[in-house]
Amino acid sequence: MGKPLVAVFSGAGMSTDSGIPDYRGPQGLWRRDPDAEKLVTYEYYMADPEIRRRSWLMRAEVWAAAPQPNAAHLAVAELERGGTPVRVITQNVDGLHQLAGMPARKVFELHGTARSVVCTGCGARSETSEVLARVAAGEPDPPCSACGGVLKTATVMFGQRLDPEVLGRAMAVAKGSQVFIAVGTSLQVQPAASLAGMAAEAGARLIIVNAEETPYDALADEVVREPIGTALPALLTRIAAEGA
Repeated sequence: MGKPLVAVFSGAGMSTDSGIPDYRGPQGLWRRDPDAEKLVTYEYYMADPEIRRRSWLMRAEVWAAAPQPNAAHLAVAELERGGTPVRVITQNVDGLHQLAGMPARKVFELHGTARSVVCTGCGARSETSEVLARVAAGEPDPPCSACGGVLKTATVMFGQRLDPEVLGRAMAVAKGSQVFIAVGTSLQVQPAASLAGMAAEAGARLIIVNAEETPYDALADEVVREPIGTALPALLTRIAAEGA
């Protein structure tokens, strides 16, 4: 028998050790500043230049900190390098799984990526760093260079649909995995959260690594409440040894 397919489903809690704040946790962005949710809500973003200005400033702040992969990201990439079949499904837009060494084709970004910018008018794409350079140079709400349209990061904002192709691939991974690890996600945002239930229903061993309770804890074979930065590497080492 070959090694089991391990699906790692990561949420905001995966990246907090890299200095990226989560949204719904005890110290989450939404709890500290409920108005911040507007910055990533499509309807508000498209209608209000002031919201766009604040949104670009928020992106610039995160970008300036140059977040790096943490121990949890590195452990996932290490498991894959060691010969275990690994697929990552992520709600994060930070690209840290790829920076840690996971091949991009094995990472499914449900909410898109903050590392690229797309024009909502003509669809032209560019690097986020280029647009943030324009913001720094004095353009608070830089328009598309090609058509003058509204630019936004290539992320799925509230009020936008997930890319059906990416979601379809993620569902196939969930159903095909032998081990499904949900890490740093509240498992409250649908349809993404339902992937955990889908995996369990298909017979996967479901492991949840999260500081707070999730709606899927009762379905899990194992629930880990320890800090992700130490708990996930230890868990993946154990899984690698079991599958050896």
